[in-house]
Amino acid sequence: MQKTQKCRAFLKWAGGKYNLVDAISLHLQDATQLVEPFVGAGSVFLNTQYSHYKLNDINADLINLYKLLQSDHGRFITDARSLFTSQTNQRDSYISLRQQFNQSSDEYERALLFLYLNRHGYNGLCRYNLSGKFNVPFGSYKKPYFPEAELHYFAEKSQFAEFSCTGYQQIIQQATAGSVIYCDPPYVPLSKTASFTSYARQGFDLDDQAQLANLAEQAQQRGVTVVISNHDTTWTRKIYQQAELHSLQVNRSISQNGAGRGKVAELFAVYQPQ
Repeated sequence: MQKTQKCRAFLKWAGGKYNLVDAISLHLQDATQLVEPFVGAGSVFLNTQYSHYKLNDINADLINLYKLLQSDHGRFITDARSLFTSQTNQRDSYISLRQQFNQSSDEYERALLFLYLNRHGYNGLCRYNLSGKFNVPFGSYKKPYFPEAELHYFAEKSQFAEFSCTGYQQIIQQATAGSVIYCDPPYVPLSKTASFTSYARQGFDLDDQAQLANLAEQAQQRGVTVVISNHDTTWTRKIYQQAELHSLQVNRSISQNGAGRGKVAELFAVYQPQ
C-alpha cells in the first residue's frame, strides 16, 4: 500500500502531534471509529483512516470553528482570507481584533477571528485569562501563512466526523467496543514552573491525570483500546502501570530560549483489551 503524504493541521498548536503521527498510529488498532477526547489541532484525525471520528475538545471556540468548516467552508475560507493582509499584520490591528474577538458573541465572527489570532499571535498559543478572555500577545511575524489548502482538506475530512465540546470523562465513558480512543491530554509538567493550564478556563491537574488513567482501564474492560500520550516521568509511569508502556525520545522546546531545546521522553500508554 502506497504511503500517503502527511497532512498538516491548519492551526498552529502547542503540543501538536504532526511529528508523532507515525509513532502514535503504530498503537492504534483497526476499528470502525476513532474517538479523541482532546482533539486539539487534529493531526491524528487528519492522518489516520477510520470510517468515522468522534472529536471532542473542551475549548468551545475550537469546536465552533470546526463545525463551521464542516458546514460552510467555502464562505468561511473566503472571509478568513481577508484577515491575512499586511494591514492586519500590525500590532495595533492585532490588539483591536483580539478585543473584537473577546467582546463578540457571534459564532461566525469568533471563528474567523480565532483563526486570525492563532496565526498572528505569539507561537500559535491558545490561552485565556481567568475571565475567559483570549490574551496571547502579538507574534510579530513577517507574513503569517494563510492555510487555505489545509482548511479545504480539514473541511473535506470533517464530513466523516462528529464534533462535541464536553468533558473528557463523558466521551470516554460513552465509547463502546469497536472504537479506539486516542488521548492527548495537557501533559504532566516536567518542572514546577512548566505547568500550562490556561488553554481553557478549566485547568487539568494531577487528579484529572489519574482519573484519565482510571477511565482508560474501565474502557479496556469494555473492549475498547485506549492510547494516551504524556511526558515519560516516574509519576506517569506509576499512574499508567496497568498499561503497556512505550517510550520515545522527541525534539521539543522545553524553555522559551533556544538553548532550552532538547530531547524529551514521550510516553505512550496502551490499554489493549484482553
